[in-house]
Amino acid sequence: MMETERLILRPWRESDAEALFKYASDPDVGPRAGWPPHKSVEESLQIIKTVFNTPTMWAVELKETAEAIGCVGYLPASVSNLQIPDDQCEVGYWIGKPYWGRGICTEALRLVIDYCFNVKHYTVLWGDFFPSNPASGRVMTKCGFIDTGREIICPNLEIGSDKPVKVLKFTRP
Repeated sequence: MMETERLILRPWRESDAEALFKYASDPDVGPRAGWPPHKSVEESLQIIKTVFNTPTMWAVELKETAEAIGCVGYLPASVSNLQIPDDQCEVGYWIGKPYWGRGICTEALRLVIDYCFNVKHYTVLWGDFFPSNPASGRVMTKCGFIDTGREIICPNLEIGSDKPVKVLKFTRP
């Protein structure tokens, strides 16, 4: 578990399924990150049990409400969308639409950056975003990522696998 004044990053719980569905069913959320909107609470529960059931993904819990409002984490090289060495990883995040523009992703990503460098000892962090979602790129830039000028296709995304993403990089300070 990691925390800031406003947030707790913690493992996902099966009891988060309804909250996950509430935010992940919004058609403006998932497709911006490469996945389809959730269709049921049961589907959200399955995502918690499978995709989010890993020590590299955390629920973003708003302390004020004790509700999971998004997800943040990292992908080791073996499962990254990018071809990167084993001492590097890729970060990712999303937040429910009612919380957009409040600095929550930036706050959560800063905790993950610190964890990846100081606990996992990664040397470089990578991130990518669709050009149609510039807010995601701004989160990374605010956290110290720099635009590499590269765009790639991520064929393993469920949505947008045929569209380029911009690639950003953060080198250990």
